[in-house]
Amino acid sequence: MNRNLVKGLLVAWELPEFRTGLQRFIDLDEVTALLAVLSVPDHDHEVERSLLRLLRSALDTTEIREAVLQLLELDGVRRPLVAAVAESMVDRPALAAAIGSAAEDPEVRREVRAALDSPKVRERIWQAAENQFSGNRWALVRRAVVLFVWHRSIRRLAWALRRHGVLREIRRDPAKPGGRTVR
Repeated sequence: MNRNLVKGLLVAWELPEFRTGLQRFIDLDEVTALLAVLSVPDHDHEVERSLLRLLRSALDTTEIREAVLQLLELDGVRRPLVAAVAESMVDRPALAAAIGSAAEDPEVRREVRAALDSPKVRERIWQAAENQFSGNRWALVRRAVVLFVWHRSIRRLAWALRRHGVLREIRRDPAKPGGRTVR
């Protein structure tokens, strides 16, 4: 599982506003236990699958999805999350800056909301996440192409992320001299 996602989830979980905003929708103890196990470097991959199932269930539940998106609109919740992700990306400072810039853009947040409001988009996102988790790179690429081609909200989101340099920095290979982009 992506370490930046894990770091973001751990930081979000430590924010009282975040936990309070979600406590009536989810079992806080179950999430706390999963995150505690996930924070250990040598954890079982079944824990990652459990967390992915929990995340999927949460995003498929309208009340939880809306609560999380509303919480992310709050500067006091969003900014510590962005700072935590940037801190965990010391090897990719340009990508961290681009993500931070995009997170502060209300248009990007609107496009994220529009994309997540579509059940078909959510289903394809989870299929792509499963492909990534399974190491099936070609299926992941195919899912990403389908998302981009068939869903206008994803195209708009990609365009908004492009304006902030997120897509360029994702493609940049930090291992290559000069950080050349991967083709």
